[in-house]
Amino acid sequence: VQLVESGGGLVQAGGSLKLSCQASGFSVADYAVAWFRQAPGKGREGVSCINNRDGSTYYAQSVKGRFTISSDNVKNMAILQMTSLKPEDTAIYYCTRGGWGAWYATNSYDIWGRGTQVTVSS
Repeated sequence: VQLVESGGGLVQAGGSLKLSCQASGFSVADYAVAWFRQAPGKGREGVSCINNRDGSTYYAQSVKGRFTISSDNVKNMAILQMTSLKPEDTAIYYCTRGGWGAWYATNSYDIWGRGTQVTVSS
């Protein structure tokens, strides 16, 4: 059972990035998949979650209207489309599966990827 993130990089403020989370060993269609991020010196915070069991989506207030989460159940992956990026979006982004409790709580998830770095320059 594994999650592997990709798509991070360096982008200027106002730019866009698409993060992908490839799952193996399980079907994303059976779980909620979320994205968290962790900036230097800060805790891990929930960014967005998609519950593939009922199609519901959730976003942190700081990214609402700029980020879009989706799931490709055929490719068995989750995607986070990020637009209008800001320097404060700079962080390591992790994907995770689970969602058995509050979507924004790290203890609601059991499997985590290793993360992908997103850096937004001003």
